[in-house]
Amino acid sequence: MNKPEIKNIIQRCGCDKVLPLCLVYILYIVLHGHLSPGGGFQGGVLMVAAVLLVFFGHGYQTTIETFSFHLLHETEALASVFYVALGMLGVAVGAQFAQNILYKHGAIGELYSSGTIFWMNVTVGVKVITGVGSIALLLLGLLQERSEKEVK
Repeated sequence: MNKPEIKNIIQRCGCDKVLPLCLVYILYIVLHGHLSPGGGFQGGVLMVAAVLLVFFGHGYQTTIETFSFHLLHETEALASVFYVALGMLGVAVGAQFAQNILYKHGAIGELYSSGTIFWMNVTVGVKVITGVGSIALLLLGLLQERSEKEVK
């Protein structure tokens, strides 16, 4: 083995070891956003780290196969619809748009303790994860296209 192959193996193994920890941390931030600072938006933005880890460890082709742009785009649209539906849930029971109507379920400090706020936070997390993931894929595609042109 020459040195570039050893570097690639070390880089790939390092990225593979850190990626699950990164994903668990993203999930933790999104799910506990209503209990502490952070939340759906912050957890969603951290998704760029997961996309970059796959890119650095396995290259562009594996990244676009792992994170399907079309699936991310469709999931983002579904999250938008779900967020509006949660907001309309308040209107359906005679309250205001996006009013917390499920607040009677759960105990203070537990994971599910804030009713509608919890579900809206998770929906924002999914929307930002998919949106930022899509943007990261597009930017990596431009970077890949540019580097291919430079090689030729």
